[in-house]
Amino acid sequence: MLSHSELARRLKAARESCGLTQDDVAADLETSRSTVAQIELGNRGVSGIELGKLAFLFGRDMRELLADEYQDADPLGALFRAEAEVSGDDAVLRKLRECVAIGRELTNLERLVGIDRDVSVAASYQLAAPRNRWDAIEQGSRIADEERRRLGLGAGPAPDLDELLETQGVRTAVIVLPEDVSGLTISDPRIGLFVVSNYDHHVLRRRFSFAHEYSHVLLDRARFGMVSRGSKRDELVEVRANSFAACFLMPSEGVHQFIANLGKGRSSRMQLDVFDGNEPVAAETRTDPRSQVLQIYDLVQLAHHFGVSTATALYRLKNLKLLKATEFDALRAVDKQQIDRVSLALQLQAPDHQAARSAFRHRFLGLALEAFRREQITRSKLEELAAMLEVKKSEVASLLDDAGLEGAGVVDVALPDEQ
Repeated sequence: MLSHSELARRLKAARESCGLTQDDVAADLETSRSTVAQIELGNRGVSGIELGKLAFLFGRDMRELLADEYQDADPLGALFRAEAEVSGDDAVLRKLRECVAIGRELTNLERLVGIDRDVSVAASYQLAAPRNRWDAIEQGSRIADEERRRLGLGAGPAPDLDELLETQGVRTAVIVLPEDVSGLTISDPRIGLFVVSNYDHHVLRRRFSFAHEYSHVLLDRARFGMVSRGSKRDELVEVRANSFAACFLMPSEGVHQFIANLGKGRSSRMQLDVFDGNEPVAAETRTDPRSQVLQIYDLVQLAHHFGVSTATALYRLKNLKLLKATEFDALRAVDKQQIDRVSLALQLQAPDHQAARSAFRHRFLGLALEAFRREQITRSKLEELAAMLEVKKSEVASLLDDAGLEGAGVVDVALPDEQ
């Protein structure tokens, strides 16, 4: 049986791991600092409600805090230490806690229904830290090409990124995050590899974010966790991840092939020499320079083909030297309304933004329903999991009724040794 003193020690260690003060904990529990101090000294017991709040605050599982075997190391603490600048951002901190909690519950649900991820499936590339931006861009580009070859993707568009990551043993989620946060990556033995993108971002930006986070999975796994924020875009590992994402989604060979199929991408003057073993024979051809200029409709088709935004496609064309500076500036000046009108005129179907953003919710709730049907979790646990995705109890009741599961499940049981 877990003693008060051992639980007190665990709670103190968990708090310190997250860089929180006793005052921080007291504010969250709506109590005094002295009360928190007494809890950590083992002089005051903890109710089940208080323990649940503390577990969430520290990014731990309440059952883990009460288990016979306990590890002081935890993913949330690792994230806080790696991302020290978020310590003063309450919105980001709360979302990090939610992501860790959802990641843990997703892992638990998969195990309950017999899905075991093999973390070793995902490749890991060992590279020296980039020395400068050029080095970071080159590394990202090279590893993107190598990973596409490993996965057998050829020169064509990448499939759905969340599905691709899932095949590589990486759990994925789409969760509401602060606007400045595009995604995050967690690597922890108890959660596994877990990648999150921002629910509120456009579907094409989320696709880019998944590719960005995949770079962190492949190249930065030893860091245990990373938060991708717009304010960090100049950091070399973020530059590398953005380079990887652009090259992974739009491989050089594929872009050149697509542009060639539009009858463009050639030089205005080309010369070839045929050598007969003795003397060369020269051949030359010229094209009208204006015929090779990429237009807005070319850009729109290219972006649609590879499943990226027109901005991503535009900068990729620039880096591949397929646009002159004047052409790049002209296309960049085109407003979104005109791009949308061109897409509509070309009858290019836009991705279903709502369906894509809701896919994770459906998968998570589906796993929870299956675990409930198998009597692996209780009704209250099902409602708790649904609440993490802002699904109300009344909606859960309707879902159970429609699924023919009303009245199924096990009887709720209190946690062992509740203090």
